[in-house]
Amino acid sequence: MSEQHGTVRLQSSLARVRGMGSAKGGTHHWWMQRVTSIALLPLTIWFVFAVAGHTGSTHAELVTWMARPLNAVLLLSFVLISFHHAAAGMQVIIEDYVRGEMRMFLILAVKAGCWILALAAALAVLRIAI
Repeated sequence: MSEQHGTVRLQSSLARVRGMGSAKGGTHHWWMQRVTSIALLPLTIWFVFAVAGHTGSTHAELVTWMARPLNAVLLLSFVLISFHHAAAGMQVIIEDYVRGEMRMFLILAVKAGCWILALAAALAVLRIAI
């Protein structure tokens, strides 16, 4: 923390040289969390009503329902946005509460896990829809 012309700077000299202020990387992350939250609201409502509406349906009926283009697109959107939102949220938790060398490993592990699960879910939907 340095004082310059009567103002207090909460940025280290090294951070100032690198151009890494408090709003450099976090602003995009914050906006993406808000955008994915807003996108998930109608998708989650649609998903809950769709699942509730198919209570007691057979496997063949569910496959037929999922194979419809609109349902497949909405389901893919729900899955991919959900995993993106989950990975971003877990990253924030890890950044806030984990210190030291494990931080980067955990962030990469969470992102890799979310990517793998999202791809597996997307592949499952696409195999049914196509």
